[in-house]
Amino acid sequence: MPIFDFLSGQFIDVIHWTDDTRDTMVWRFEREGHEIKYGAKLTVREGQAAVFVHEGQLADVFTPGLYMLETNNMPILTSLQHWDHGFRSPFKSEIYYVNTTRFQDLKWGTKNPIICRDPEFGPVRLRAFGTYSVRVIDPAKFLIEIVGTDGEFTMDEISFQIRNIIVQEFSRTIARSAIPVLDMAANTRELGKLLAKEIAPMLAEYGLELPELYIENISLPPAVEEVLDKRSSMGVIGNLNQYMQFQAAEAMGKEGAGAAAIQAGLGAGLGMQIGQAAAQAGPWGAAPQQAQGAAPAARQMPPPPPVEHVWHVAENGETRGPFSKAALGRMASEGSLTRESYVWTAGQDGWKKAEDVMELAQLFTVMPPPPPPSAG
Repeated sequence: MPIFDFLSGQFIDVIHWTDDTRDTMVWRFEREGHEIKYGAKLTVREGQAAVFVHEGQLADVFTPGLYMLETNNMPILTSLQHWDHGFRSPFKSEIYYVNTTRFQDLKWGTKNPIICRDPEFGPVRLRAFGTYSVRVIDPAKFLIEIVGTDGEFTMDEISFQIRNIIVQEFSRTIARSAIPVLDMAANTRELGKLLAKEIAPMLAEYGLELPELYIENISLPPAVEEVLDKRSSMGVIGNLNQYMQFQAAEAMGKEGAGAAAIQAGLGAGLGMQIGQAAAQAGPWGAAPQQAQGAAPAARQMPPPPPVEHVWHVAENGETRGPFSKAALGRMASEGSLTRESYVWTAGQDGWKKAEDVMELAQLFTVMPPPPPPSAG
């Protein structure tokens, strides 16, 4: 009985692999001191592939299924060993299980800023990061090109190389896309697909593919973002004169600031009156009208200058501007602004057609309106 146990222990008749590590890509079936029995059962589960290596040469590759290891389903190994169909002896081969499922939620990012030329801002530095997934599509090629004789190969051993490839191609893709920085957030999906397409041939040489690649964020340096925020704030403010009036009114409404603001306003008004009286006085300190006994004439202060409005124009679902009235006049003469164009300025109740705004209607008087439809 002990002799039978010893002999049965020399041969492997069941070969399989179950993995619970979630990061193992390749695992070598340990058969140290054992030989594989002819007719042994080989189990390859879904998401796996089994690769036989015999005396350093790549032999057969088995996809998911249950196999009886015989000469009829090991054609390459049979030809390497010059076995005939009467072969019944045990044999020795290395068996590598390759995980063909997706390895997901892998991170990538630019270690250093990427310099590219933006059509609006000029040369800018960009950073980007995102996630990707990878999968083995050619177990034999992956084993030859990457794994070699490693008995347990994990995702961490190749993720650094993949990240370098992604960052390199991202730099080239961004430089060639000519997409403005302000529009990149709206095109991250298209950029991700384009980037994955560029990377695919390089990874195929390793027997890999990227089923998914996502660009989560593209950012500018903090100093540039700060200036961009100020520029956005100016756009939100709109009319600067109205904003200053609002700020002054808000300051007067605060506790302790109202009285001081009123006193400052009265002082300024009194100073203006004194200055006007001194300008009107003659060399002897009296106004010419008073010297002649005439009643002093009432002088009126000139009205404040009109507020210069700036306008926004709606076109194809997007907003352009702000434009000055002079700029709108040039646009009207060029034809890019018509009577039917919708415009808006601060204080206006919603969007209106340009011809319905009294201040802008005169821009179109230099050109005749569209002719009436022909009769008949």
